[in-house]
Amino acid sequence: MRILHIANFYGPKSGGIRTTLHELGAGYIAKGHEFTYIVPGNGFYCEETPSGRKITVPSFILPFSGGYRIIRNNPDIKKLIITLKPQVLEVSDRFTLSAIGAWAGRRKIKTVVFSHETLTGLLSHYFPFPVTRFVDWHNRRLARRFDHVIATTAFAAKEFERIEIENLVRIPLGVDLETFSPNRRDEALRLELLKGADVLLIHCGRMSHEKEPARSLDALKILLAQGINARLVYVGIGPLFKKLREQSRGLPVSFLGYIADRNLLANILASADVSLAPGPIETFCLAALESLASGTPVVASSTSAVGEFLLLDSAFPVGAIAGNNPREFAESIKSVITMRTLNRKLASNCQHQAENYPWSSTISLMLTLHGEQPNISNKRLRVA
Repeated sequence: MRILHIANFYGPKSGGIRTTLHELGAGYIAKGHEFTYIVPGNGFYCEETPSGRKITVPSFILPFSGGYRIIRNNPDIKKLIITLKPQVLEVSDRFTLSAIGAWAGRRKIKTVVFSHETLTGLLSHYFPFPVTRFVDWHNRRLARRFDHVIATTAFAAKEFERIEIENLVRIPLGVDLETFSPNRRDEALRLELLKGADVLLIHCGRMSHEKEPARSLDALKILLAQGINARLVYVGIGPLFKKLREQSRGLPVSFLGYIADRNLLANILASADVSLAPGPIETFCLAALESLASGTPVVASSTSAVGEFLLLDSAFPVGAIAGNNPREFAESIKSVITMRTLNRKLASNCQHQAENYPWSSTISLMLTLHGEQPNISNKRLRVA
């Protein structure tokens, strides 16, 4: 099968989209399929990678995004599609690339679009007025342009379920269970990161407004005022990077920037006490799942999808959720710190929960959707 994936918001320092593309490509190739992905860059070139053929096309930088790029010319993309002759087209951008879905469908190419974000949450985060009518109109149009819309969590599916989209499919993303493991815990690295503190908090993610990275810093201030000797380590980059550094002056906070070395990132996550995911509109959050795979419990926003992974209703949760304010976040962090002292199997429980989300499962579900298997029997692949 020839599979083509087109994505915006992909770059050298992008997170979830980049990881998803690479894992999908490597998984498809391992199953004997051809995979090509088209992404934005500063010119046109083609290269072979372990994840398939990568085609970079001219693009422009989205203002105030911290460097995210958008493909500049959709007619050129259509010419590439005609040349590549894919049997399946996957798209990761519900905005500027959505028209390509309808165009490809008319040429009998199977099409799917990933809904990597909740449009309701994204717009509500920036605009104070009601957005439901616009969101419903956009989502209906999006669903008409593709054979299937893929939501990765129940949270991501909600705005499509509300308007009874019939071609909605839920397929969770995965986590690299070989790279991320509690066995990566490094006490020497932990001491280096702590710099004399007792509790190591990790915030891994893009530093942009919709992800609320300052909430982790504000929660740290409350913990310090309550006598908890904690240190916060930020991993990532984004438009708020400089502002956060200024706000953290004089506080026990470290900024490691973007870490390209996945092994080093895995060591850091496994060596932390609590991983923070304050983004209120996260539809999946690979960093949170990578933290769990590393044996590190997660504190997440109560309005995001992350709580779906934390076994909150079980006898042995692997994290906690909090309201979207620093005080509640600080309280949830304290509860997870206590959880660590009371449950010596917490790291193992975190890892076991992450094991429910292997990339191999995502690959199988995607190939089933693309028609590799005639019988769709996996319970996680379902039309919402």
